[in-house]
Amino acid sequence: MQFMTHSAEKYSAFIKAKAKKFGFQDCGISKAEFLEADAKPLENWLKSNYHGEMSYMENHFDKRLDPTLLVEGSRSVISLSYNYFPSESLLTNDNFKISKYAYGEDYHEVIKAILREMVQELQQEIGDFQFRIFTDSAPVLERSWARKSGIGWVGKNANLITKQKGSFFFLAEIICDLDLQTDSATTDHCGSCTKCIDACPTDAIVNNRVIDGSKCISYATIELKNEIPDTFKNNMEDWMFGCDICQDVCPWNRFSAPTLEEKFKPNAHLKSFHKEDWKEITQELFSEIFRKSPVKRTKFAGLQRNISFLDG
Repeated sequence: MQFMTHSAEKYSAFIKAKAKKFGFQDCGISKAEFLEADAKPLENWLKSNYHGEMSYMENHFDKRLDPTLLVEGSRSVISLSYNYFPSESLLTNDNFKISKYAYGEDYHEVIKAILREMVQELQQEIGDFQFRIFTDSAPVLERSWARKSGIGWVGKNANLITKQKGSFFFLAEIICDLDLQTDSATTDHCGSCTKCIDACPTDAIVNNRVIDGSKCISYATIELKNEIPDTFKNNMEDWMFGCDICQDVCPWNRFSAPTLEEKFKPNAHLKSFHKEDWKEITQELFSEIFRKSPVKRTKFAGLQRNISFLDG
């Protein structure tokens, strides 16, 4: 890393201004250090088998808690959020449902491309520094870092929430070896509200801010590779990929504003589909529609399984 002539405060302000320029709605900074407060809850979550068949969650336990194991010599974690709330909702009458984050192109690719360009500009003006970029793509406790950096608080549905913008946003990180001015965590504003807990049809929210992933509709329709358990029968409310119920009922999401990112806007095919269209979808059409979509994660066979389960 080149010698830095500006203060940590100036660098931090510069990075936040650059994040805004590149379309991120919020940016906060934390010191890259062991997440001691998250160690025991993560251990308990795994011991309770709340990760279901997501065995990869058992891997890299130390790396999930210590960013210096992911990026050698790292000093700061830059947390960012990117709005994906759609300007229009897809048809819900006589239709199967897709989570809003999957209306458009795959966020992993879209946001990583934005981050690469942003870091390139940062290095042109700051000088060279060591870094790695992440967006739901490595053993990083994204919500913990975002909470610690003051972007928002972790709600009772375990999503990160902000007072001004709700929770329909992606999280991303730049872990780097820059010394930066850190931010402070914000306060919790869920209060006595239990709308998300009450609305979950599968009772996946087992405790305040604790999700039994094996009961979650998103898990059943995306992560689960085997047959969907009968316990989900008549409880999935026509969700064939993901689920937005706990976010849709959250009062803070009344402040959600449509994304300006064209790549996150609804795929044109999805606007005209109904249940019968989904039941008759072919591998060829699936590949065409979801070529750049997060839905490709479940594969054609997985989507067929989900539709058959809902229609059975």
